[in-house]
Amino acid sequence: MPCLTRYIATGCLFAALTAAASAKIERVVEKSFQVQPGVHLTVSTSGGEIRVSPSPESVVKVTAKEHIRASSEADADALLQKLDLVIEQRGNDVVATASYREGSGFHFGSWPPVQVDFIVTVPSRTSVELKTSGGDVVVGDLDGAVHAHTSGGEIELGKIGADIDASTSGGSVRLKEGRGAVKLTTSGGNISAEHIAGPAELRTSGGDIRIDAVESTLSAHTSGGNVRAVFAGPLKGDCTLSTSGGDVKTTVAEGAGFRLDAETSGGDVDASGLTISIEHGGLGKSRLSGSVNGGGPLLKLRTSGGDIVVASRKA
Repeated sequence: MPCLTRYIATGCLFAALTAAASAKIERVVEKSFQVQPGVHLTVSTSGGEIRVSPSPESVVKVTAKEHIRASSEADADALLQKLDLVIEQRGNDVVATASYREGSGFHFGSWPPVQVDFIVTVPSRTSVELKTSGGDVVVGDLDGAVHAHTSGGEIELGKIGADIDASTSGGSVRLKEGRGAVKLTTSGGNISAEHIAGPAELRTSGGDIRIDAVESTLSAHTSGGNVRAVFAGPLKGDCTLSTSGGDVKTTVAEGAGFRLDAETSGGDVDASGLTISIEHGGLGKSRLSGSVNGGGPLLKLRTSGGDIVVASRKA
């Protein structure tokens, strides 16, 4: 019985400590910098989210929201001693980073005890490099390049005027418009884009891919969902859409010329609205290849577990 009592007491103490440590205290740090056009922003944080939005002013304003799991203001002050927070201007670059120095020993509960969100406003002609180990990344309409990575959140991008390289290990990726080269990658979510004007490479291991308007070359692959893409005009180069576990549906401009190579291991190919010179397979079968409207760039469609549909509409 004494041992049992001791275990209960220890459990109660652990619960009390956990509850106390789970209380959140917030501190805010703000800095602003006057910049020239073409500024580059670098943001890195452990466990927090990053939000970047455009501003008509030639100023970069950085707000760091520190979320501290502490039972008192004094405890919060002590925990902040191990937070390395840097917000500074280096020429025409602005850098904002937050990292927590881990002590020795075992850590229970969420770690680190201080997480920092960055909310930044920038001129529209800004390029950004953003990285977080556990939060979302949200970027508004920018004319500069965007490089964004999160290990455990979602990525949402507005209208981006230059190249995009965005990846997440645990969420979805959404893009409103990409006017440069686009690379979107996720290991555990969906990828969606309203409009992509430049060459695009999209990869997900566990979700759907949807592009409402494609103007250039496209390579899209998912291991566990459907792929849907609409080509806004004639194909400008070879394109590949593939999935290991769903349907592939694509829409092409009426009268566009290309070479079709479509094959499925678990369904049919429907391209009944196209004018095609069949070379292999046939309509309604598991394979269909041939020249559409005289031929052109290659449109390669593959699925191991669904149907393939190719439709046409007026551009």
